[in-house]
Amino acid sequence: MKSWLPLAAFLSCGAVLLAVVTGPESLFSHRESPKATTPVAENTAHNKAAETPEEDTSPPITKEPGPTPDGMVWIPGGTFEMGTDPISSPKNPDKVKQDEIPKHEVTVDGFWMDVAEVTNAEFAKFVDETGYVTFAEIPPKREDFIGMVPDISLIPDENLVAGSLIFNPDFDRESFRDDVQNWEYQAWKYQPGADWRHPTGPDSSIEGLDDHPVVNVVYRDCVAYCKWAGKRLPTEAEWEYAAHGGKDVKYPWGNEFLPDGEYMCNYWQGTFPTDRQNLDGFLDTAPVKSFPPNGYGLYDMAGNVWEWVNDYYRPDYYRRSPKRNPQGPDNSFDPNEPGIEKRVTRGGSFLCNTNNCTGYRCAARMRSDVTSPSYHTGFRCVIDSQMAAAGKAK
Repeated sequence: MKSWLPLAAFLSCGAVLLAVVTGPESLFSHRESPKATTPVAENTAHNKAAETPEEDTSPPITKEPGPTPDGMVWIPGGTFEMGTDPISSPKNPDKVKQDEIPKHEVTVDGFWMDVAEVTNAEFAKFVDETGYVTFAEIPPKREDFIGMVPDISLIPDENLVAGSLIFNPDFDRESFRDDVQNWEYQAWKYQPGADWRHPTGPDSSIEGLDDHPVVNVVYRDCVAYCKWAGKRLPTEAEWEYAAHGGKDVKYPWGNEFLPDGEYMCNYWQGTFPTDRQNLDGFLDTAPVKSFPPNGYGLYDMAGNVWEWVNDYYRPDYYRRSPKRNPQGPDNSFDPNEPGIEKRVTRGGSFLCNTNNCTGYRCAARMRSDVTSPSYHTGFRCVIDSQMAAAGKAK
């Protein structure tokens, strides 16, 4: 078999992780920038401080505590079943993973959530006002790879380039195999010059895409935007609760994937990655609000782009998650890559599909390296009642 991305360990339908010395297509973004730690610490500190004790049995906050901020909707608090029951069918048609098991009861307090994913226009305003530089725009340094490659002096200068991960429509179909671990990432590549302004590389742009979700942003980019906007990232529990739209359903719109044959989200039609159809009208990102909202009035809670949430990723967290306002584990652990910090992303993307990644289900989880930008990952924000009392959002 042809050697492809020899040191890259990929995660289901998400960001690729490690770099190799051999070239930009496998050079990955395990690097820190001067701004990489402060926003993360502030957001985590906020959530830890706001965590409700597990034994709290008071009714959840359901009444909207003030006027609804522009572009947001109030999600009244309540109790729901988070996660998925153990798989009974050996075929596993929904591609359920063990980390979304078991289903467990969770109660969350009410909060406001952005009705749609943060758009290019909204992110551009943030960058214009602050001069912020995203992670994908910062070239890595050799020192960032200490401990990851045997000899950092062997990394050529031409490999130390800023960029992001994108789908490669020109992947080698002759050597492609779907019977090996992480087979789907044979169709991915590291693209120098790809960033939020240039979604698929330096020759692309966001001109005419103001209402599309911003992509190629990592966790710390999202936290920085949230801080500027007077908001925060949702917890994983808040996100899944909101995705259900007040109902016990598999998808944000119901239990049937294509009700009356209607496409309800932006996803991959055809067999990934060899057969790319365009039955829903969008090959890549779609303008936000292109599909019907869920019961809470939220758009794109399935498909379009994966969305960062604040929780660290651990595959066993659901077995010990507190019932009231869970904030996620205290640290990250992926048994496949124990040394890599990962956060949860939710909702699936335009690359999710029926043969590999059904991330558009309400309960589906994905783990993402906090230093791996990709062109199918974005975010949305929330405001809780404590934050509303403390100040105004932009």
